[in-house]
Amino acid sequence: MLTAPANSIRDEKSISSALLRHTNFLRPYRIAGIVVIASWILFAGPLLRAQQPKASEFRVKAAYLYNFGKFVEWPDKNVPEQDQSFEICVLGADPFGPTLDAALASGSIEGKSVAAKRISKPQDVDSCRILFISSSEEGHLKEVLTALDKSSVLTVSDIPRFSQRGGMIGFILDGNRVRFDVNLASAQSARLTLSSELLKVATNVRKDSDRGDF
Repeated sequence: MLTAPANSIRDEKSISSALLRHTNFLRPYRIAGIVVIASWILFAGPLLRAQQPKASEFRVKAAYLYNFGKFVEWPDKNVPEQDQSFEICVLGADPFGPTLDAALASGSIEGKSVAAKRISKPQDVDSCRILFISSSEEGHLKEVLTALDKSSVLTVSDIPRFSQRGGMIGFILDGNRVRFDVNLASAQSARLTLSSELLKVATNVRKDSDRGDF
C-alpha cells in the first residue's frame, strides 16, 4: 500500500480540497517524474487517514471521480466540440447530494469546466464522460452495463464486485479507507485509455473480458 508523510493531509475535511489542489501539477507534456509524483499524491492521499462513515466516505469518492478524469483519454469522436463542460453523471439514487457539486466546483478537465449531472436511465448518458452507477441500480446492473456497451463512458460504482461484473472502476473499502480496483478490459472495450499511473495505484487490475455472475 502506498504511504506518505502523515502531515501531508491533516484531517478528513482537507482530503477533497487537497486532491483538487494537487491536480494543478498535471499539465500536458510534463516530464514523467512530475506526473508520477502528482499521481501518487492524488491517489495515495485518501488512503492516509481514517474516514468517518458515509459523509467523509462520499467526499473522498467525489474527489476520486473528479481526479479519474485527469487520468483517462476518451476517443476524439466521443468528445463533441460544442460541449462546454466535462460532465460527471450519477445514475439512480444520488448518494452524494451537494458533496459532488462542491468537489467539482471551479474544477477544470481538458480545459472545460466540470459539472455534475443526475440521470434516471442509462440512455441519457450521451453527454457524460464519467458515470457513477448508484447502488440503487444493483438489481439490474447487467441491463445497465449492456445499455452502455456502445458508449465511451467511464463507469464507476461502489456496487459490490463492480469491476468483476463488467464495470470499469469499482470503489472498495479497505477497513475504513476508500480504494478502487479496475477492469481494464472493460475500459479498453469502450475505447478508453487509462493512464498507467492510475493503474499503478489500483488494488487490482482485471485484464480479461469475462464478466462474473450477476
